[in-house]
Formats: sequence, C-alpha cells, structure tokens
Amino acid sequence: MKIYNIILVFLFLLPIAFAHLRVGFYRRSCPSAETIVRRAVHRRFKHHRFITANLLQMYFHDCFVRGCDGSILIDPRVGNASEKQAPPNVKLDSFELIDDIKRALEKACPSTVSCADILILATRDAVALAGGPRYSVPTGRRDGLVSNPKEVNVPKSSFSVSQAFESFKAKGFSLKEMVALLGAHTVGFTHCSLVRGRLSSFGRRDPTMDPALDAKLVRTCGSARRPARNDPQIVLDQNTSFVFDNEYYRQIRKRRGVLHIDQQLALDNSSRRIVAGFAANGESFKRNFANAMIKLGSLEVLVGKSGEIRKNCRVLNHHH
Repeated sequence: MKIYNIILVFLFLLPIAFAHLRVGFYRRSCPSAETIVRRAVHRRFKHHRFITANLLQMYFHDCFVRGCDGSILIDPRVGNASEKQAPPNVKLDSFELIDDIKRALEKACPSTVSCADILILATRDAVALAGGPRYSVPTGRRDGLVSNPKEVNVPKSSFSVSQAFESFKAKGFSLKEMVALLGAHTVGFTHCSLVRGRLSSFGRRDPTMDPALDAKLVRTCGSARRPARNDPQIVLDQNTSFVFDNEYYRQIRKRRGVLHIDQQLALDNSSRRIVAGFAANGESFKRNFANAMIKLGSLEVLVGKSGEIRKNCRVLNHHH
C-alpha cells in the first residue's frame, strides 16, 4: 500500500488552528492513543465491513456543520435536542465503536484525547483497512459544547452538481475536492427511500439510470403499490462495494450511479472531466481524497483552551 506524503497546501487558510493541530499531537501526553484507535477499528472491521462507510458519513456530518468538534456524537437529553435528531443523521450508525475507543483511552490517558480526534483517527484507519490511502492527520482538536439539530445543513443526495458545489464552495472547497470527497461513496450505502424517485416502479424511470440497475433496484425497493418493508439498504458502488477504490467513478460513467448527485457528477459539464480522470487513475483519486479529507478535518476546529475534552463522547462534561 502506497504511503501518501500529504502536502498541506492550505495551511495559510487557518493559521491559528494549524498552530495547534499537528501530526503526533498525543505523542507525549498519550503515546498509545493512535495504536488504541487503530486496534479497535481493526477488530470491528473484521466483522462489520460497513464500518468504513458509517465512519465516513459520521465524519462528514460532524465536520460539515460546526467543524470537526464531535458534536455529532452528543446524545439528545430531556430539554436538549442534538444533531443526532436532524433528518440527515437519524440513520447514522457505529457510535458504539467511538464509545469503546473512548473508554479504552480514558483508562490509558484520562481526559486527554478528544472525541473529535477519535472520530478523525478512526475514519482514517477504516479507510486504509478498506484499501484506501494511508495518510497522516494532524490532531489536537477539542470537543464542542453545542449540538443543535437546526444547524445541520449538509448537501442532499437530490442536489444538482451546482447546488452541491455551492455548499462545498462555502466551506472553501474546489470542485475537484468535492468530486474527490464524494468518492467516499465507493464504500457507501443509502436506503430505498432516497432512490425511489428515480425508479420505474415508483413513477417514471430516470432516463439517466442504466435500465439494468433500475431493474435491480426495483427488486430491492419494490413499487409504489408494494414498497419494500423497513427501507432496505442499497450499496452505492454496485461492483466492489466494500473496497475503497475508484470503481465508483467507473460505475457512474456507465450510468450506474444510485443517487441523483452521483450520476450527475458524470454528466455535468463542470465535473465530468474530473470524474473521467479519477476513473482512469485510482492513485490520483486516492491522493486527492486524502488531501481533501485532511482539509475537511481541519476547518473551523476548536483548539487551545476552546471547548473541552469530553470524558464520555455522548455527554458534555458538565452533565456528568
């Protein structure tokens, strides 16, 4: 597996944050931190291959709202809603893995490693286990004190490329970085409820969808008269569903994109050449993905004395 030397070309964007974030932040305060995270993710990955997709989705939904501050991990309490209750987050999974890692870290190094960094490190390790790039991430984030479902405004799967790019551009991302980040769908999944509008059995078939894929999804999702029960899961890469590779881009070029936004990436004039480039060069995709993930993980973070180091990732310290 190639080790990518990531160049942080965007350092100038966040000089204050990057003064505190650094690779190996816990080298002295908790030398075993990254090993504890890596071993826990590896144990889970052996039995649950969806863990990579779950962590990527959690990572994105955390970082895209208030920056990577672990606010997605906070449970709602009586009188206090949390981001977990926002519609895009209600089906997020694998919070218990973060809990397991946090318990182990609290035993090894009490009140030292933030929940925000745990999520960053666990996602990086899960990507590598699935065959994706191995890259170093700076750590030193602090945990946020706010988790408000009304602030959750992540790009929707029904968006056009221009609509999605408006969301990413507002966070400082280029179109190429957006296309690279959406490559996480190579190990992703969705549910029938987000795809029905494109299927022939629920109305008019989306003409941009391959008829064979339409037929396959109809068998899974049912019809308007007889929809499948329990909103079944659907993998987004119909070929190498659990392998982190560039097959996603090849699939959407064959009109086999499951989500509307995925298919539009391959058709829109602004993005189709980027898609073609990633489809042809898997190493280029992985390199661009790693860089974009580091950038996403470093936007609007809490550092220094801001926030706190949560003892339990689900609960603010003052609620203990």
